[in-house]
Amino acid sequence: MAAVIDLERLQRVLELQCSCCLQLFAEPVRLAGCGHSFCRGCIVRYCADRPRAPCPLCRRGFELQHLRPNRELAALLSLIPRELRERLETQEQPEPCGAAACDDRSPAGRPGEQEYTSQIKSQIIKDFCCMKEYVERQERNTLIFIEQEQKAAQQKIEETIHQLTEIKAQPSDLSERQRCKGSPSTINKITLDEKLNVVKSAVEDLKRKLEILLLENYAHQLPPVQPSDSYQEPSVSTSSPESAHPEPTISSQFSQWADDVTLDPTRVHERLALTDHNRRVMVSSHLTAYQPSPKRFCISQVMCSQGFSAGCHYWEVITKDSDGWAVGVAHEMIGKRDKLGRTEHSWCVEWLGPKKQLSAWHKNQEMVLHKDKPLKVGVFLELQKKTVSFYSIADKEMLLHTFEISTSDPLYPAFWLYTLERNGSLTISQPNRR
Repeated sequence: MAAVIDLERLQRVLELQCSCCLQLFAEPVRLAGCGHSFCRGCIVRYCADRPRAPCPLCRRGFELQHLRPNRELAALLSLIPRELRERLETQEQPEPCGAAACDDRSPAGRPGEQEYTSQIKSQIIKDFCCMKEYVERQERNTLIFIEQEQKAAQQKIEETIHQLTEIKAQPSDLSERQRCKGSPSTINKITLDEKLNVVKSAVEDLKRKLEILLLENYAHQLPPVQPSDSYQEPSVSTSSPESAHPEPTISSQFSQWADDVTLDPTRVHERLALTDHNRRVMVSSHLTAYQPSPKRFCISQVMCSQGFSAGCHYWEVITKDSDGWAVGVAHEMIGKRDKLGRTEHSWCVEWLGPKKQLSAWHKNQEMVLHKDKPLKVGVFLELQKKTVSFYSIADKEMLLHTFEISTSDPLYPAFWLYTLERNGSLTISQPNRR
């Protein structure tokens, strides 16, 4: 009994049981950041193939590759007699409160673990419901506000028409004095468009910040998002499919050739995140969980899945959310380290915010265009004439530059983002059809 008493005293001073399985440590390892120890099997299963996870006790982040053997604790455990170890392990223990129990000593799927898993799932569902309810409430309030503003504007129009009718019915001298006081056109100017634009900008800003929050701050903690089942390998097209996601904009003269192009998850740099059904690319501060690909770019660049070898093709790219970018086309075999416009088989227009300069690039030759930054760029690829033209899309389409292309191989839309240290983004946008 003396040995048992000594063991009990030792347990009061030192933690000899893993907080995950609540049994004596088996091959104890120490987390590099916080110093907490766990069974190697427990902490490996807890990570569940995640390269980075929060400590089960203090929630401080750690990486699986930085586990360190706790040799002092292992040596101490080796001094415990086998009989005492078996007696301690067969004692009734409370259910684990952390990761699954290690090795075969605690079979997976026991009632305590199932109950804990159910509690975690219920809490996660509850938290996401709260977040969705908040977003939906904001959506309802925003739509109600727009409807109220629209009604107020309509009422103001009716009041103005009524005032004009009264003034027209008044004597000419009185009408003149009324105009001197101020005509209805200067009274209570209707600002519905301005108010709606403010609301629209606020919603877009909220969406952008939520994306940055999820992709930047929590990308290493939340499970990686896998490509959807509808993802297909890059394909070469010779026709123009119908637009599936139109966006309000001016009607383009090239809209009859509009193509539904999407970004290729196998041809994107690992620090660039794809969202909006692979139609938006943005800089992420963390590595993304893409599948290994020999074609993945080593620079901040991405290529689309669709390639074109014949016909006319058109697409638009929203560039207002990035301070530095390149929009262009390239041969499929462009090198992983080759930047757009610096090779024989790639052409692009490029904006550098720090220099406030717009340029056209091909074969590493630059042509300064002396134009303001486009907020949206339209690309028209005319393969019969072997040309590719770039347009600035605003109130009207303005030609930026036209290249003569000298290749018969399929060409793919491609994009480059200036520096991986900024939260810039580019978004593919389908034009309205005339």
